Amino acid sequence: MAETRPLYLGPRLRRLRRELGLTQQVMAEDLGISPSYVALLERNQRPVTADMLLRLARTYRMDVTDLANEDGETYTRRIAEVLRDPIFSDIDLPPLETADLATSFPGISEALLRLHGAYVREQQALAQRAAGEGDAQDRDPLAEAQGYFAKNRNYFDALDRQAEQLAQEIEAEGGAAKFLAKKGVRVRFLPPEVLLHALRRFDRHNQQLLIADTLNAPSRAFQIAIHIAYTEMRSELGRLVRQQPFSTETAEALVKRGLAAYAAGAIVMPYERFAKIVEARSYDIGAIRGVFGASFEQVAHRLTTLQRPGQEGVPFFFLRVDEAGNVAKRLDGAGFSFAAHGGGCPLWNLHQAFRRPGEVLTQWLELPDGQRFFSIARTAGASGGGHGRPRMQHAVALACAAHDADKLVYARSEQAAVPTPIGVTCRLCHRAECEARSAPPIGREILTDEYRRPAQPFAFAES
Repeated sequence: MAETRPLYLGPRLRRLRRELGLTQQVMAEDLGISPSYVALLERNQRPVTADMLLRLARTYRMDVTDLANEDGETYTRRIAEVLRDPIFSDIDLPPLETADLATSFPGISEALLRLHGAYVREQQALAQRAAGEGDAQDRDPLAEAQGYFAKNRNYFDALDRQAEQLAQEIEAEGGAAKFLAKKGVRVRFLPPEVLLHALRRFDRHNQQLLIADTLNAPSRAFQIAIHIAYTEMRSELGRLVRQQPFSTETAEALVKRGLAAYAAGAIVMPYERFAKIVEARSYDIGAIRGVFGASFEQVAHRLTTLQRPGQEGVPFFFLRVDEAGNVAKRLDGAGFSFAAHGGGCPLWNLHQAFRRPGEVLTQWLELPDGQRFFSIARTAGASGGGHGRPRMQHAVALACAAHDADKLVYARSEQAAVPTPIGVTCRLCHRAECEARSAPPIGREILTDEYRRPAQPFAFAES
């Protein structure tokens, strides 16, 4: 008779608890056991019995097969692959010790896997830079996710059409909260401390969608829409992710999160109605956001998705930056060049938006290759809040090709269309006369002159 192996689910149990936003104390109360026993289970110091497996499935409304996956075997396989790296070739690593590590110390196993993953990525990037070929971004999960949306021009027809249908159902029920109530889910707004400082958490056990009460109305509506997207559009989200092979699980997770946010925007601002109002209001974001109860950033982001054949809108480039100039989000639908690394051009008034919060700033731009664009920029709503808490302020910009600018109400009010010459980034901009330059361009030889100091930071040899 075959011997039954004990079932250890430590990492899976810990991940489940964190996904549900529970402490060990709360999970223990849900399961009718002690917090110390939950800790032992998570550290794989106690096996999960059949009774405990059924309790978990019943309490959190999950399939037993979803819970009883072989995390230990997965860790063993992944660690064994890592330990085959030539850097470990002179160390005796018996398979039994590898299995013991994966089974008994899942936290150490995960730490080892993360460290090796970081090591491999850095080695690849160094090799590519040394060889002067390839693109290190190809293995950067964030860059890979951004590339996915760029390749699809930030438009997903199936998601948009399903979102339109959902929006009609939500409207028929009297709103998103009532729509969810019909599904057996209650929406509650609670202090962030109760939500363990999350903005949104789904309490699967009590079928409650918990939203931070510090969010403003557009942000609350968007978080509810994201939950609806994850639950009602799960199959389509999964299908889109499976269509494209990703190099890492992180890249896949980032893409799925981006697709869910896209779907949420499509639920709040259904395509056909949104496109008609955008055209009628001449892309006046202030007027459009009032119609849909959305934020400036939400509307700006949605404008980049108007790519449905026969109902196309103006192609836009979208950028979101913080006060330090770090790029938090970038979507290109207008052929606007922007460097993946390095700071942006200080002559672009996007960076001045922080000094004039809430005001829409307009500007005509000219890139070094002669292409002209029209840009609007404005601060987005600050996140955070409460006394003593840090507040993060961002600015967003939309840019379209100059030949499309006459469709925007903002460009019609411009008296003079004198473009500001800007660069993608100083390292790639060869405008020798620029006084705002912070670094010399690649490939230009710097001249030193003891008797003359030009207005520009650097003087260059004629090329």
